[in-house]
Amino acid sequence: MNDRILIIGAGQAGLQLADSLRREGHDGEITLIGAENIAPYQRPPLSKAFLLDQLEESRLPLRADTFYDQRNIATRFGVEVTQIDRATKTVSLDTGEKLPYDKLALCLGADVFVPPIPGSDLPHVLALRGLEDSLNLKSALSTAQSVAVIGGGFIGLEVAATARKMGKAVTILEAVDRVMKRAVSEPVSRFFEHLHRSHGSEIHLGASIAEISENSVLLQDGRQIEADLVVLGTGVRPCNALAQQSGLACDNGIQVDEFTRTSDPDIVAIGDCAAHPNYLTGKTLRLESVQNAIDQAKIAAKTLTGKHEPYRAVPWFWSDQFDIKLQMAGLSADTDQAVTRGDPADKAFSIFYFSNGRLMAVDSINAPADHMAARRILAKDERTLSPALAADLAFDLKLAF
Repeated sequence: MNDRILIIGAGQAGLQLADSLRREGHDGEITLIGAENIAPYQRPPLSKAFLLDQLEESRLPLRADTFYDQRNIATRFGVEVTQIDRATKTVSLDTGEKLPYDKLALCLGADVFVPPIPGSDLPHVLALRGLEDSLNLKSALSTAQSVAVIGGGFIGLEVAATARKMGKAVTILEAVDRVMKRAVSEPVSRFFEHLHRSHGSEIHLGASIAEISENSVLLQDGRQIEADLVVLGTGVRPCNALAQQSGLACDNGIQVDEFTRTSDPDIVAIGDCAAHPNYLTGKTLRLESVQNAIDQAKIAAKTLTGKHEPYRAVPWFWSDQFDIKLQMAGLSADTDQAVTRGDPADKAFSIFYFSNGRLMAVDSINAPADHMAARRILAKDERTLSPALAADLAFDLKLAF
């Protein structure tokens, strides 16, 4: 195929798509466009190892500098796409240039949601999404004594754990009644709440923020939390403005079909910005994970090269906090039964989630073998693992796949 393919977004999804296109035999032009003035890099370490100086910046790039020339992938880093003209099949850059395409891929990612809190624009209030954010946060942590983390999701808790490892006084402020509520069940939430408290962090649940000032965070109930550094872990929103402006269907992300095609058959969308039909749940979902970005990119490459294979990868996620690795496979929302395998007191266990007796998800804490087994079981159309067998430590999970 000689189609000119433009990829907007030089993150994990965009890079993987460019690579996969070549692997699928595409021999036409590929141009990878990224707003950051650097090549694609790892993001997960930015809240952990990189902040702790356990990973050098030189080790963050996802590919060596020679990769792009070897694969004949043109790169335009440090430029932004300002408009997509579907009628003329061109995109406009902030440099004034217009680039033509035959096929277009939107790998736009997601951006930090900044809540409308008075004082959220103060210089000591930081969020974490990209490398520049992490560098700013690393600098701020070097002098900060007290850190308030607003939001008890993955990023917020990972930064909180990192700050405690650095000896900072840490307070976690979560608006709802438990941490990581959007992603995990109550037993897992309570485990991590206890973990952070046991390491000396304060946690305030149901905390509504009234105002951020220079040295503190004021709660609506009048409590004042000392903080000379405030980190926003308040979630993200999909970057779909370009898609909306060009008339593509959007609803909590850019809507795509099972082949990653948007409402325009010449445009695909993948990664954090794409809302796709999920085969496990039967619902339209938008997932924020490295796995989703990589696996969707591989499907998009097939679609763009004329091969049509539906996206059916098992979702999986992970989070490292203190000495605990949480690994999640599948999606536990809307399940009706949960069983525990192992003893939470040992800090090594898994929770298996079922819907009408059918396994839908597994959360594993320091139990990597369970996690790998779960991914293989969930990949099967026929899942015969019962709740009783899942809870039985004497049962070999390998027999279920």
